[in-house]
Amino acid sequence: MIQLTGTFLDEVTHDIAPHNWGPAEWARDFDAMRAVGIDTVVLIRCGYRRRATFESAVLRERMGTYPVYLDLVDLFLRQAERCGMAFYFGTYDSGTFWTAGRYQEEADLNKALADEVVERYGDRPAFRGWYISHEIDAYDEGVMTVYEDLAAHLRGLKDQPIFISPYIRGVKQFGDAALSLGEHVRSWADVFARLDGLVDVVAFQDGNVSLGDLPEFLAENRRLAAAHGLTSWSNVESFSRDVPIKFPPIDHRVLRYKMEAAAAAGVDKLITFEFSHFLSPHSVYPAARNLYLRQVEFLESQGFDGADARALHAAAR
Repeated sequence: MIQLTGTFLDEVTHDIAPHNWGPAEWARDFDAMRAVGIDTVVLIRCGYRRRATFESAVLRERMGTYPVYLDLVDLFLRQAERCGMAFYFGTYDSGTFWTAGRYQEEADLNKALADEVVERYGDRPAFRGWYISHEIDAYDEGVMTVYEDLAAHLRGLKDQPIFISPYIRGVKQFGDAALSLGEHVRSWADVFARLDGLVDVVAFQDGNVSLGDLPEFLAENRRLAAAHGLTSWSNVESFSRDVPIKFPPIDHRVLRYKMEAAAAAGVDKLITFEFSHFLSPHSVYPAARNLYLRQVEFLESQGFDGADARALHAAAR
């Protein structure tokens, strides 16, 4: 079955609208995720600049983070445990150090934070992996040092799978500065050679290349990952980059095409950025509830029992 089975959770962001949800709203959204087969949730980042998902002493002291009124890490872990899902913890993005070339400061801050996270949440049964939130589109020597230092530390704290979700330097975002397929392959061969034994899973974002070129990129990404012992997922973006606003839910015909292309390339798992905003019947975007229903219909066409998902969709009106 071609199915999205994972999603990012994005509540500390800078380019999409907040839900303003509390525990009850998050609980019903986890139910909606489970009803369409999602078994993995990934906190895209535990903090960004001065905003955080839990009251971290490390971030408060070193970054002056604003008060946290609801511990979202605990909330997401509880919901993941209730729904039988795996939870991946996403690292902190300073928005400052690594983008200014201060790579060791970024790594050191995240290592101290990871110590705090494991002490606080490390024994939770849903805590099944790590996500390094720093995204790149090509080989970057400085970020390689962050990945190497941080991944080794995370592995030593809690030996769980570690994954990354890079983007492709494609024409939709970069125009004439985009990398060709050959340039992309050469650059990522170098990246994966450096990450051998440190990172377990790679899930390339699929939205920056044209739909016509996507199958070739997916196939090469899968081949590259396999050559370096990495598990290959695909981050099937459920928002659109093809309209002049940031960012509406995607056309389901495009979503289906991308899922089918990733499945044809042989990836091991389809995840999305991001269910709650762009694919949920409870989203702040009305088009998302239609996308949810179209996805249920697509799953039913493959033999999936969509009764629970349809009931949740109806109840969300």
